[in-house]
Amino acid sequence: MGNEHVHGKKGRAKGRAGLLLLAAAIGAALAGCGASPGDGAAGAAAAGKPAAETITLGLLPSIDAIPFIVAHEQGFDAENGVTLDIRTFKSAKDRDVAFQAGQVEGLSADLVAISIYNEAGQDVKITSTTFGEFDLLTGNADIRSVSDLKGKTVILSKNTLTEYTMAMMLKQAGLTEADITITEVPQIPTRLELLKNGKADAAVLPQPFVTMGTAAGLEVLGSTHTAKINPFVLAFPQRVIDDKADAIRGMYAAYDQAVDYMHGREQSDYLDLIIEKVGYPETLKEQIDVPDYGPAVQADPAQVDSALDWARDKGLLTRDLQAADVMSDVRFK
Repeated sequence: MGNEHVHGKKGRAKGRAGLLLLAAAIGAALAGCGASPGDGAAGAAAAGKPAAETITLGLLPSIDAIPFIVAHEQGFDAENGVTLDIRTFKSAKDRDVAFQAGQVEGLSADLVAISIYNEAGQDVKITSTTFGEFDLLTGNADIRSVSDLKGKTVILSKNTLTEYTMAMMLKQAGLTEADITITEVPQIPTRLELLKNGKADAAVLPQPFVTMGTAAGLEVLGSTHTAKINPFVLAFPQRVIDDKADAIRGMYAAYDQAVDYMHGREQSDYLDLIIEKVGYPETLKEQIDVPDYGPAVQADPAQVDSALDWARDKGLLTRDLQAADVMSDVRFK
């Protein structure tokens, strides 16, 4: 979601024992069980309190899921009157299937996906950004910047956020998609292997594949962060927002508490959690750079409009939607 500091703080003495307990408990949340035996209606009734409302989140195994997981495991959600039932999916496709089936209420998504959902008639609204990142990597020593990609081959997945990211980077370098040759490879591990083997000049990749690539000698040309693009969002159907507005606000209060909690600890205190849930190889432990998480914030309307315009240009969106049509003020006015 945002980016405040996590590095170099006090608390090393607290760390490893607490982290092991957290890592042990986290599996339950990621398996989709969400609440512990003392949570929910039964636990609330026993304590003489109103039952906490449950929000089911469909997240991908990425770094932007970590604050939500910490919020639940540290009980910050319960403190704010909500129970987070966190379910992670190995791919966006699996997440979308679960979303279509009504198995999750909120989901980690992106601005291109928001265009597609709403084109299909689903009234899905952005409630905040999340802290994701895509990087552009190369193994070609002659390519030192994005502008050097003219006439080169780039691996990505068409009509998705990876293509949008590439388009925005090219635009900033004075180029267009017509200036490069796109090779479509939806499978992220395959993209990395093709790039490592010199089968393309560049590829757009997420973590942990960026760290794997740089460890293998690939170079980073740029990222969504350096390009000042943040297309990563959390979203809910409007009907869920209407039904669970207070719970959603409680979820964000818990998220912010989790960020504050992590600020008081060393990166090493939760590095094992990152490795387990994001999928970094243990061998790259020393090379992991944990994001500087910050409080939840709403998406930038200008960036939302940019993505909607691109989706229209690509034929993914025919409806006359503007940022205000796909953004919720349930938490941020």
